[in-house]
Formats: sequence, C-alpha cells, structure tokens
Amino acid sequence: MLVASVGFLASFVLIFLRVPIAISLALVGFAGFGYIIGWNQAGVMLALVTKESTMSYGLVVIPLFILMGNLVAGAGISGDLYKAAQAWLGHRRGGLASATVVSCGGFAAVCGSSVATVVTIGKVALPSMKHYNYSDRLSTASVAAGATLGIIIPPSIMLVMYGIITETHIGKLYAAGLVPGILGMIFYVLAVKWTVWRNPDSAPKAERASREEKWKSLLGVWQICVLFVFVVGGIYSGMFTAAEASGIGAAGALALALAQRRLTWARLHEILIDSASTSAMLFAMLIGASVFTEFLNYTGAHEGLLALLNDAGLPPLGVILMICMIYIILGALMEELSMLLLTVPLFFPVVIGLGYDPVWFGALVVVLCELGMIAPPIGVNLFVVRSIAPTVPLMEIVRGIGPFVVANVIRILLIAVFPIIALLVPNLLF
Repeated sequence: MLVASVGFLASFVLIFLRVPIAISLALVGFAGFGYIIGWNQAGVMLALVTKESTMSYGLVVIPLFILMGNLVAGAGISGDLYKAAQAWLGHRRGGLASATVVSCGGFAAVCGSSVATVVTIGKVALPSMKHYNYSDRLSTASVAAGATLGIIIPPSIMLVMYGIITETHIGKLYAAGLVPGILGMIFYVLAVKWTVWRNPDSAPKAERASREEKWKSLLGVWQICVLFVFVVGGIYSGMFTAAEASGIGAAGALALALAQRRLTWARLHEILIDSASTSAMLFAMLIGASVFTEFLNYTGAHEGLLALLNDAGLPPLGVILMICMIYIILGALMEELSMLLLTVPLFFPVVIGLGYDPVWFGALVVVLCELGMIAPPIGVNLFVVRSIAPTVPLMEIVRGIGPFVVANVIRILLIAVFPIIALLVPNLLF
C-alpha cells in the first residue's frame, strides 16, 4: 500500500504540474514496476503494453467514432438539431434553455464528446437566447450542463475508455448509458424550470412556432436519427459488433455530410487531422493508464484497500457512496479523463470484490465525471463556455450552474442506490 500511495501521489503531482497525463501515468507506472519487479522486466512490460494497446482490433472504435462525431459536426447538424428543439419547446418560458439541453443530448448521441457539444451547440444556442433576452447565467449554464450528456449517451468515448481499461463489454456499457443519459436530460430540464420559477425574468417567453414549422424542422434531423438508431441499434440487436458499428457510423456520417453539401475539401482535411490527433492523444493515454495499472496490480493496492474497507465494517452501499464522494472531490480539481484513467484501476477491483456489476459501475463513474465537468473550480465545460461567450464573466456562469449541479447529484444518488437504472437496458438486450 505504501508503494501504491507514493505512486498515486507522484502521479497527482506530475498532473498538477501540467505534465501530460499519458506521460505522468507511464512514467510513474514504469518506475514503480521497475522498483518492485526489476528494470529489465519493466522494459518488457512497457513494450508488451504498447503493442497490446495499439494493435488490438477492438480499439478501432476510438478513431472511427471520433471521426463520426467530427463529420456530423462538420455537416452542420448541430444547427438543425437546435432549430427542431427550438420549434417544439421554445415558446414555453425557459423553453430555449430546455431546447438547448435537448439538442445537446441529441448531438451527444452522435458526437460522443462533451467539449465538442459545448462548442457546436453553444455557438448556435447562445446568440438565440441572447436575442430573446435570456439571462447570461441561465443560457451559459444550460449549454455547459447539457453538453455533459456527450460522455454518457452512446457512442461515448469515455465509456469506451472505461471498457478497454476494465475489459468490460462495450455494447453493454452503451446500453447502460441510455437511461442515465435520458434521466440526465430530464433532470437538466427540471433545473431550467426551477431557475425560471425562482427568477421569471431570466427567461422571457419566445415566439410559438406554427404546426407547419414544427414538422418542417424535423426534416433536417431525421437522417441523423436514422444513423444513430442504425449504429446503436445494430450493436444492441447483435447485427454487428461495436468495432463494426464504428466503421458503419463513420461511413454513414461521411455520406450524410456529403448529402448535406456542407463539406468542403478544406473542412474535410481539418476533420481528418483533428480526428487523427485526438485519437493519438487517447491512445497515448491508454498506454500510460495500462502501464500504471500493471504497477498497481503488483503492489496489491486494491487487495489492501478492500481489506481496509471490510475491517471498517462499512456496508457495500456505504463503500460506494464513499467512492462517489472521492470522485466528486477529484472531479472539482482534475480533468475528467485523467481522473478516470487514474482511479478506475484502483477502485474497479474493490467494487467487483463487493459483488457489484462492472457495467453498472462504468455508468456510475461516467455520470460522476459528468458532474466534474461542471463543478467549480476546474469544471472544464465552464471554461469552454467562457471561451465562446467571452463577454460573460466566469462567476456569472458559476452562479448559474448551481441547480444543474444539484440535479446531477440527485441522479448520481439514484444510480448508486438503484443499480437497475443503469442495468435495465443491458439486462433486456444481453
């Protein structure tokens, strides 16, 4: 336990010193493994981990789903999604903020990235809410919170990373993310309603769209709905694996972008470069996390932690709530992917040792990461929204995010206490 504690401390220090997470984890893992087992063995381990982390067929889902999301964003689908949500919800008080949350959820379903959702939906939604005199607090907070749905609604890159680290079935993880994702969308809309109830001036009523305009707005989004249902439905029905689905999704997104006639050669080049660089970054993180996991396995840290918890006499639910509290604290201080890669290798064996389902724990961890993305002081979505709304003070965004944080905490408690919320769809489909 002492060696593992030193390893964790060293990793935290390196990360807070702005050393890239991949290098931090790999460096500490290699040094710790070499100290315990031997430096020659550490070199062999590093080579094997690097090979396994880059040559596995199952890992093709990472670059292809990233490419799928970038192609959809490049085709301008975000604007169509927001127009549809605005037509159906915008006439109600707070309707544009609710439409923002719903369109974020829809875009997340084909994007899989929270930051990309903030930028693409935010650029469309924020000017519209500004036009209708929505308060800066509500408009920016609804974008920041709604975009967190990008890491739980399939195809989620965060769920893929968890599945690779823990060797958990990615299709089951995607199924487990559906109900928590929809629940998050509902709770965020309720947070909007609460904000508007407390301060009606924060969200004046907008114009009501005609019935013709409502149905016409759906014409711009039916293709993306079909793509999502075909890709995710194909995984759930067993028509193809997650790896095959990622290829079909990328090809379908390319066909959709070409059909929309919004994709230039220059834009396509940017998309390919961005997808390649993002994929390279994630693969580097996977290698670093795998090296760090090998180090932890040899320290016996998870066995010592499980014994410590058993000796403390805490019930399994008490242990889970304690782990949730640790994630909430870390989420307010660390970037979420870094937190997942650093902590899952330690907590996963403990949770499985308590008899919990790894699929449920994956959904719970990702929802906890959602909270971290909007929790001050380091909530990354708060700063991304600030970058696309530079005239809004950061403290205004922080003040507006409160109801959404509370809504997320309630959702976390429900998933922790009632695992069936995450396991209902996986149990039905698999």
